[in-house]
Amino acid sequence: MERVPVNRTEAAGVVLLSGVPGSGKTTVAAALAARLPAAAHIEVDALQGMIVSGGRWPAPEPDEEADRQIFLRARNACLLAGSFARAGFTAVVDDVVVRRSHLACYREALAGLTVRTVFLAPGPEVARRRNLARDKRLATDWSFLDGAMRAELGGEGRWLDSAELSVPETVDAILSLTGLHRG
Repeated sequence: MERVPVNRTEAAGVVLLSGVPGSGKTTVAAALAARLPAAAHIEVDALQGMIVSGGRWPAPEPDEEADRQIFLRARNACLLAGSFARAGFTAVVDDVVVRRSHLACYREALAGLTVRTVFLAPGPEVARRRNLARDKRLATDWSFLDGAMRAELGGEGRWLDSAELSVPETVDAILSLTGLHRG
């Protein structure tokens, strides 16, 4: 078999889908990717889960190593997203991005690609209820991040109140907000 070029002449873009835990990022990102003609879903929590030993998940109290790993997994998400985008797939990345420095990490690593940032913002109470109703149990109630995220990143990207939207309706809204084409 001859080696064939992987990259396309025109790169697809990247959708960075953020929100607090319980906002629906992973579910919506997978549904969004499925609706696009050629797309890959990059679940940043899965990248963190690849660390077999020494992994540190973020916690409410300061933890320098956990913070370092936030940027490590973002870097790895960007490597995958850039690779998929250059091969013609829209990369849909889901991650909890709360700080401006974290968002800057994505933007710098994905420079040269079109990056559409969407924040799912159903509100802290809805996120709390959704977290309690799902199989993936969190040890910490992260709904307090809603206010921090809005204060730090309120003027960035597109914000979508998805509290009353179904997953398909949320995907429709994201397609409309970003100008992406449906599959």
